[in-house]
Order: sequence, then structure tokens, then C-alpha cells
Amino acid sequence: MRIGPYDLPNNVFVAPMAGVTDRPFRQLCKRLGAGHAVSEMAASNPQLWHSVKTARRLDHDGESEPIAVQIAGSDPAMMAEAAVFNIGKGARIIDINMGCPAKKVCNVLAGSALLRDEDLVARILDAVVTACTPHGVPVTLKTRTGWNRANRNVLRVARRAQDIGIAALALHGRTREDLYTGTAEYETIAMVKAELTIPIIANGDICTPEDARHVLDVTGADAVMIGRAAQGRPWLFREIDTYLRTGSHHAPPTPTEIRDLLLEHLDDHYRFYGEFTGVRTARKHIGWYLGSLEGGPAFCARMNLIENTREQWQAVADWFDHAIAHASDRLLAA
Repeated sequence: MRIGPYDLPNNVFVAPMAGVTDRPFRQLCKRLGAGHAVSEMAASNPQLWHSVKTARRLDHDGESEPIAVQIAGSDPAMMAEAAVFNIGKGARIIDINMGCPAKKVCNVLAGSALLRDEDLVARILDAVVTACTPHGVPVTLKTRTGWNRANRNVLRVARRAQDIGIAALALHGRTREDLYTGTAEYETIAMVKAELTIPIIANGDICTPEDARHVLDVTGADAVMIGRAAQGRPWLFREIDTYLRTGSHHAPPTPTEIRDLLLEHLDDHYRFYGEFTGVRTARKHIGWYLGSLEGGPAFCARMNLIENTREQWQAVADWFDHAIAHASDRLLAA
């Protein structure tokens, strides 16, 4: 799999997810087999660039190359300026968000709302590609199949994107109106792949190695992108990569490995966010890791009562130690 000048280790990617794919999570997923990871979306508005939230999203310290940053917005000149700004911060691939279905994004005519204005889409893509080309930085696009099922216009958008110079297209097989309901439209992804020559990355409803194999087979896509299924399961990337390469299954993580990975993730998370924010934002990750484990949901319900990182980390460690000692044969059975 190749994007611009970059040969990637494999074709199993981490989807950009706001509030999830921060630097600690991306680094962990890459270490566990992801071939590529795109940052959570960064605002294109210069007034927000120096906020604490945006500063964290632009922190790539220690992250393996190529660093890919997703930008969001609706003003072509502002998006171009944001692309160059992020290149100065270390971005080696710029990704444009035209897929986010969140109301707060669509209400400002960004994300998937842009699909209602194909000419504006073209102006944004052209502005960003023109700004990135002198720096040798490829531009990718993530989008959906259309605004709603009556207006599936992704093929027209994709053709214009390719003509403008987009290096790769990630396509979530749903419309904006679908949000995350129903099933992904793999037939639409296949149609786009058949018409374009740039790499196509399939996204949507890929939760297992078998899902990934099926999606690649039916769409002809060059890569798969995993989002929600990897929350609390960062080892999913090595499982999918192993299956795609060999047809065999990677051994599932043991309870002890899950414990060690989560505690390592928490350590990095706390260092990244600090005490106050770290203990609060870690709660969702703990919930995702433990949500499917026997006794996990009951333990996670107590997380909101813990207000410091040391106690939170120790509580997780103690829960795993007790669970492993008393129910190691059942811990992963839930």
C-alpha cells in the first residue's frame, strides 16, 4: 500500500475519530499492527490553533512516520492555510474530513455536509492540494457515499478529487443521514473503486479479520480502515493483518497481555493529558477495554468516583490481578 511517496507496512489503517485517535492511541495501534493512522480532526480556523485541545491534536512527538493529520473546515483558503500550518508541525500527509456526520460539524458546513455542494468540495480540494504540492505532501480525502440515500454523489465527488490530485480516498460506506445505523454499502465502494485509479480505502462495519477479507474481496479496495471496532481492542490490527497475509488467525491476547496493554496505554494517556484531564478522558478507554470482559461493566461503573490518575491506574491493575487469579479461564469468555 502506497500513499504519495510513502510505502506503508500494510493495508490495515486506523480511522480518525474525534476524542479517540489521539497520539497515545495511534502509537499503540501502530505498534500492534496498524499500517497507518490518521489523527483526529484539527480545526482549520487559525483562532483555534493555539487552544489546548488543538495543541494536543497537533502533538506528534515520538510518532512513527509518515504522520497524517486530518483537517476540517469549509473555507478553501483557510483549509489551505491549515494544511501548511500542520506541515510545519510535522504532518507528512494531509487528510481532509468530508465524512464526519456530527451535527456540530455539519451545522458549519464542514464534514459530510460538504457533500451537498460539489463545487465547494472541488474548491477546497484544489486549494489544499495546491498548497501542499510545493512541500511534497500528498493529500487524502475521507468521505461518505452522499448526504442521504436519495443523493449518493460520491462517484462524482471521487472523480473530481482524483482529477484535482488527491492521492487516496477513504470511503465510509454510509450516507451522512445514516450516521452509524444500517449496514455499510460495499457495492458503492466497489463502484468507486472500479472507476478510479487512486488507492481506495474501505471503511465501515469491519470488526473482525473475516470482515476485512470479505470487504477487500467484494469492493476491490486497496486497504481497510478500522474505527469503532478498535476501541478497547488495539490488537485488532495485528489480527487483521495476520489473517490477510496468511489466512491464519493470530492468537488472541491473554488476560495478562490485555492488562499490560491497558496499563501502558493509561500511563501514556496520563502523561499526554495531565492529571485533571487524563483521569477523566481515560474512563472511556477503560470502559472499552473492559466492557466485554466478565465483570468489567460493573467495575467500570465505579470509575466516575475516582478523581486521580494514581488511584485509577491502581484500581485497574487490582481488578485485573484479582480477575486473572480467580477466573482466568472465564475472563475472555463474556
